[in-house]
Amino acid sequence: MPQFSTKRRVGHSAAEMFDLVADVERYPEFVPLCRAMRVMRRTKDGDREVVVAQMTVAYKLIKETFTSRVTLDRERLQILVEYLDGPFSRMENQWHFHPAAETGEATCDVEFFIAYEFKSRTLGLLMGAMFDAAFRRFASAFEHRADLVFGRAGTA
Repeated sequence: MPQFSTKRRVGHSAAEMFDLVADVERYPEFVPLCRAMRVMRRTKDGDREVVVAQMTVAYKLIKETFTSRVTLDRERLQILVEYLDGPFSRMENQWHFHPAAETGEATCDVEFFIAYEFKSRTLGLLMGAMFDAAFRRFASAFEHRADLVFGRAGTA
């Protein structure tokens, strides 16, 4: 099963990066391959917020929509994404945000992990390499978005 993980230090606080990733409605503006995002439901589960959303991804003539449950755990600074329905047989996605207080600046370490497998072998062959390339660009897309929203690192 294809998977990708990365950890990088960014020039923004853990709370800022959490908020940026939690703002799923904005994904079509900057997330690679994301063409549409529709929040179907928002609920509270104790101190966590749970969002059920449909994301449409597209590349050239291929367009797929899938549904996920996104658990936003602000206290633990983590976001867990569980696959519910769509073209995958399995998909798991996690974000963890760790304040980097030792630097004396508003910086944090962002960890991103995703594992996925398409139901269709044909779709996996068509989309697999392109998904892998897109996931490799995810971290930098969110970091660039943070620079735009919160100001460049070191100038905010």
